[in-house]
Amino acid sequence: MERVEIGKNYEKRPLWKILIAMPLIYLPVIITLPFISLAILMVRVHLKFLGAKNIKPFLEFVPTWISHRYIYKNQIICTTNSSKISLRSSRFFWIFNCKVYCPLSVALFKYMAYLVQIVENWWCPFDHDKKADYKDSSIDKSYWHIYEAERSRLNPEDKDNPIWNEEA
Repeated sequence: MERVEIGKNYEKRPLWKILIAMPLIYLPVIITLPFISLAILMVRVHLKFLGAKNIKPFLEFVPTWISHRYIYKNQIICTTNSSKISLRSSRFFWIFNCKVYCPLSVALFKYMAYLVQIVENWWCPFDHDKKADYKDSSIDKSYWHIYEAERSRLNPEDKDNPIWNEEA
């Protein structure tokens, strides 16, 4: 797998680009938070109305507080090329980002992906080259598996895929 190269290039960036880039970390989440929260609610209601049970809760996607290596008292801060008034030298800045912003943001988008994958496994149990990645969103039976007449029309690989057919 090819890695994203960022560390090799960071120190070569002009300061003005770094300063512009910093708020761009927070804005997408701040802007999308109301919309993704509403989308999560609608997809959950959709699945519940269809009869879905055992949907993982959002908190299952959030790392436990205790699993983080640092607490405020021992939080490392950046001291390289950093003035005393810089955010990079603030423990609160790093605790907020490392224990709140990043894990909750990642969890939010992973949770939305999890729910949408359940929806796709239900309505579209047809294989494609990325479908194996949906195994964490496996379901008991797809829409096409609950009716014998429809199940018999499926391609054998779609009929017998354990991601959307627990009998496979």
